[in-house]
Amino acid sequence: MSLTLQPISREQHLAYIRSLPAASHCQIPAWADVKSEWRAENLGWFDADGRQVGAALVLYRQLPKVKRYLAYLPEGPVIDWYAPNLDAWLNPMLAHLKSQGAFSVKMGPPVIIRRWEAPTIKAGIADPDVKRLRDVNADVVEPRAFEVAERLRRMGWQQGEDGGAGFGDVQPRYVFQVPLAGRSLDEIFKGFNQLWRRNVKKAEKAGVEVVQGGLEHFGEWQRLYEITAERDKFRPRPQGYFERMWKVLNAEEPGRMRLYFALYQGECLAATTMLTVGGHVWYSYGASANHGREVRPSNAIQWQMMKDAHAAGAHVYDLRGIGDALVDSDHLFGLIQFKVGTGGQAAEYLGEWDYPLNKLLHKALDIYMSRR
Repeated sequence: MSLTLQPISREQHLAYIRSLPAASHCQIPAWADVKSEWRAENLGWFDADGRQVGAALVLYRQLPKVKRYLAYLPEGPVIDWYAPNLDAWLNPMLAHLKSQGAFSVKMGPPVIIRRWEAPTIKAGIADPDVKRLRDVNADVVEPRAFEVAERLRRMGWQQGEDGGAGFGDVQPRYVFQVPLAGRSLDEIFKGFNQLWRRNVKKAEKAGVEVVQGGLEHFGEWQRLYEITAERDKFRPRPQGYFERMWKVLNAEEPGRMRLYFALYQGECLAATTMLTVGGHVWYSYGASANHGREVRPSNAIQWQMMKDAHAAGAHVYDLRGIGDALVDSDHLFGLIQFKVGTGGQAAEYLGEWDYPLNKLLHKALDIYMSRR
């Protein structure tokens, strides 16, 4: 296929995303407004007939004092990753980004390489010889994903040993997803493990109410979020970040971002944000109080979001990142343990890849990032 690449308008970009069953929320035009500290560019691929066949949101981060940029395509670009002529898609992109002053390119192909079902993960957790997800045979292995990785290597793209398995500055390589397509709500609920079903019913019996909030409720969100940050020892984003996210995402597509609260006796005990692009729904951020866990607000809020996603016709409910460790001594183990209870599946993406356009500057960036 003969391809051309060129900058496109936000409207062209959005129209293309809307023509797809789904795409990452990190590749929609409005995501550039969320990441306002980066310069952004919209790119489109066109075939010989002038038909648009791909799109990308590129975020540029400038080096101090010089006009050289790291070009980042989070969970993108949105192209045919299984095309045999992958270089015909990516080489023009590299040439264009270089012309824009990029010294290095980082991208995250939205290609899933392995999947593990919940029972498989539970068996792995019970096995003392298993330490990580990859120690367990996957239920699904996608051979074409390995071919994509091999093509990228031949083209000069590089990937670190770890590939972003944890929660660093890159997008998560391992996520947990609950398939919704072709399943009734009753089937989804029966897919929960016994503890999850009991906790949802316990929340209902206690009178936990799940409601949606609006822009005016982000003060309450931030209160719970900062409690969570202190408890879980991470640096919280400011309230303004979430308010900006709400404004720009919902301006692009009404309902693209939702805010949920779990109330018990009039008090907010948990809160979450939900993002939707096409048929893909993400649970993106969560927060909770240090008390009231006995009425299971977190289970109640997740179940309500799944029901709303199902009602909207979503084909997958994505609980987003997990670690790959299956031992309780790892600080991220509780996260996968909680999500496994939904009866879904862990998915491993191909990970993020780098292409050094200026090897000296790229190496300097590597050293800087490794020392952070």
